[in-house]
This record gives sequence, C-alpha cells and structure tokens, in this order.
Amino acid sequence: MIGTGYGGSVAALRLAQAGIDVHMVEMGMSWDTPGSDGKIFANTKSPDDRSFWLRTRTKQPLSSFLGFPIDKNVNRYTGILDAEDFAGITVYQGRGVGGGSLVNGGMAVTPQRDRFSGILPSVDAAEMYSKYYPRANAGLGVADVPLDWWESAACYKYARVGRKHAERSNFPHIFVPNVYDWDYMAQEAAGNATKSALDGEVIFGNNHGKKTLPKTYLAQAKATGRVAISPLHEVTSVSPASGGGYTVAIRQLDTTGGTVATKTVTADRVFFAAGSVGTSKLLVKLRATGALPNLNGEVGKGWGDNGNVMCGRANHMWDPTGTVQSAMPSTGIDNWNAGGAFAEVAPVPTGIETYASLYLSITNTPHRAEFSWNAAAGKAELSWQRAWKETSIGMAKTIFDKINKKEGTIYRTDFFGGTKQWNDSLTYHPLGGAVLNKATDNYGRLHGYAGLYVIDGSLIPGNTSVNPFVTITALAERNIEKIIATDL
Repeated sequence: MIGTGYGGSVAALRLAQAGIDVHMVEMGMSWDTPGSDGKIFANTKSPDDRSFWLRTRTKQPLSSFLGFPIDKNVNRYTGILDAEDFAGITVYQGRGVGGGSLVNGGMAVTPQRDRFSGILPSVDAAEMYSKYYPRANAGLGVADVPLDWWESAACYKYARVGRKHAERSNFPHIFVPNVYDWDYMAQEAAGNATKSALDGEVIFGNNHGKKTLPKTYLAQAKATGRVAISPLHEVTSVSPASGGGYTVAIRQLDTTGGTVATKTVTADRVFFAAGSVGTSKLLVKLRATGALPNLNGEVGKGWGDNGNVMCGRANHMWDPTGTVQSAMPSTGIDNWNAGGAFAEVAPVPTGIETYASLYLSITNTPHRAEFSWNAAAGKAELSWQRAWKETSIGMAKTIFDKINKKEGTIYRTDFFGGTKQWNDSLTYHPLGGAVLNKATDNYGRLHGYAGLYVIDGSLIPGNTSVNPFVTITALAERNIEKIIATDL
C-alpha cells in the first residue's frame, strides 16, 4: 500500500479483516511524538519547522494580514503540510501517517445525489448512497454539530454572520457535518478541556478533538495485527518481478529529506494510494521510464483542483465575527445549481476581531490538466494554467458579488499579498490523474497489469461539488469490497 490517506486506510482495514497482510509505505512522518513545546502539532498562528514539508519558508494560504506578510523562515524538515508548487498552482497536501486527514478542516460532506452522475458517471449512485456513503460516514466518525449549542457558541459567531448574509441574499445556507468531536469542542468552549479547534489548530494538525484516520480506520487496521506501517519511506519504482508479483523500490528518508537507505521488497499486489498528486506523478514516471510501459494513455489525465478559490469580505463594524473562532468549519453557502459554486464559511482564527468573513469556494470548473514526465528534468510536471481560475472566480462571484451589494460591503484585499481580492493559485482538493473507468477499470484495477490498483482521489475526475474526502472514502469502500470478493 503506497500511502496512508483515506483510500489507503480503507483498503488496509478491509484487506486485513479479510485475512490479508498489508504493508503500508508512507512518505511522511508518524505524528505521535510531542515537540519541545509538549504538543505533537504546531499552532496555525505560529508555524514552525513541523508545519511544512521540506520548505525553508512557510507558504500559508493567507499570505498577509492587514497588509503585513505573515510567512517566515523555517528549517527544512519533513513537516505536516506540503505546499507543492507546479506551474500556475500550489497544491496543499497532508504529509504523514493519515495523509490529508491530518491537515483538513474535517468538513465531511456527502454530495447531493442529483450531482453524483456528474462526479462518477460509471458508478451506481443508488449503491453508493444506500451502502458506501453510510459506511464511510460511520467509519470516519462523521457527526452533525449540535444546533442548540451552535446557535449560542461564541466560537461560531463568524458562521452565524455568514449565515445571516447568505440568507439576506436568498442563498441556501447549509450545516455541514464534521469529523470533530463536538462534545470535546463544547468542553473547550466551557474551559474544561485543552483548547484545540478553539486555539486555531487546523492546517498544521489538530492536537485533540479531530477524528483523523490514525484514530479511526488506521487504528482499526493496526488492531488486526495484519497491518504494518513504514513512515518516512518513499516508493520510487514499481515493476513486474521475475517470479511474479511486483518489485517495489523504496527510499528511506531522514527528517531533512535526505536518503538514509534504499530498499527493495516484493509484493503480490500493489495499491497506489499516495493521493491524487502522488499517485499520478509516480504512475506517469513508471510509464515513461519503462518500469510499467503498458499503462494506458489515460494515466496522468483528468486532473482538477475541485474549483478551489478563496476570498474574504470586509464586514461592517456592526457585524463582528468574534475573537475566538473554531478552526473547524460548520456551514456552507450553496449556489451550485444556479451559479456553479459551493462556499464553505471559513474561520480566520487570529485571536483578534477582524470583521472579516473568509470563504473557500468549490466551483464547477470544466478545466482539467495532465501530468507528464519530463525526462530531461527528471520530474513529473502538470499542465495547469493559472488563467483557468478565472472561471472559478466568476462562479464564486455569483455568491459574493450579490452579498456585497446587498450588505454594502467589499472584498478584503489584505489576505493574499498585494491588493489581490482572490487567492487563485491554490487547491486543497487535488483530484484525478488516474481516472476511474479510464486509466483503470470501473473498480480501480490499472489497465495493463494484473495486481496493480489505484484506490485514492486520483480516481475522481477533478471535481466532487463539495469537500471530497467522504467521496474518496466511500469509493474506496466500494472498490475494495469488489476487489476482495473477485481478485483475492
């Protein structure tokens, strides 16, 4: 198993429950040892070496505040958040045992069923919504925020302001489930538990209340006794072994990214679960370099950014958003059918009153990029074009231009460097690159090689209409059930 994110964790658990031994190889660290401050994860408000993957300067999604740059120099370290730069886009990814579950906001959204055929057209929607989405939500520990508590909680004042502005402009406002332990958050708010979500902990890890994969699927998988995990190990090659199965070449890393050792193992079957970017980069490399030359021409294609763009709005003084803001979002604004945009009402957990509303939009962008192997440079490249984000901005504006007009407010221009109103150079939600029923069959089996599978977000062609990890998990549940029943 290459990777320990959502797809890999599902597959490892179900394979182990079926009596099959699994070895998971993870490029990032196992985040289980406190630092000098006594905490495993760094705080979002004060990033340090733990915060970023092999960077010497932080690269925060909000790069400035009140006109002042907020990024700073750090030591090169195998930190938890990778801000991986490609032409025209920075892709944020989790690094560590648990993958993206370590660094996301926990928004566990099942897409509306009438949108599913546009997400995964070859998959039976009825089966997904009756069986695999419920299974995924149960396995992830998804729960709805207690509404009575939410209505009065100071930490969600920013979300209530967001709701008010959405409803005044006649947009549907929805509550979004989360994998955070709501009882724990209520104890944080009451002062009876160590603050975590209420101390702004999110993109660099959450020390207490969030139910990440190491607490859910991976904990169950390890409890079977059949799953081993090797952190700080990077798979560099997979090729057919002479005696059957596959030879897997691995590089062991130290915490500066250096090579400690190189290893070779043989596996009967290999599951690519390194995330959309990791799996796509590895597969195009293996095809181009001759390790797996029979991979088809669809490998690398269909990659998208889930239409991500960010903006902030400057509220009036009579609309304060609160000095304490939960880092776990709980609400969204839905204008998908009319304008092609869904926006999560995001926190700005600075600890001071900002009078700002921040939003991460997911938009119905049609643009798809392709990974390819640059032999001269010795690396995979992505054909993303920065100008494509204009489509996403236009869709997001169907929400926020209307709200600004109604409220008499403007876009904030102090969040993204210079005087930019939009962050048009990032994605939190990379998807595609090994699309289901194209690069693979309809259950993730790679064409051209028996015993090679893809089981992560690279199967989904670029967009899920909402935050994607529940869909990635549910699809993995569907696919691994079929693979176990028919292949094993």
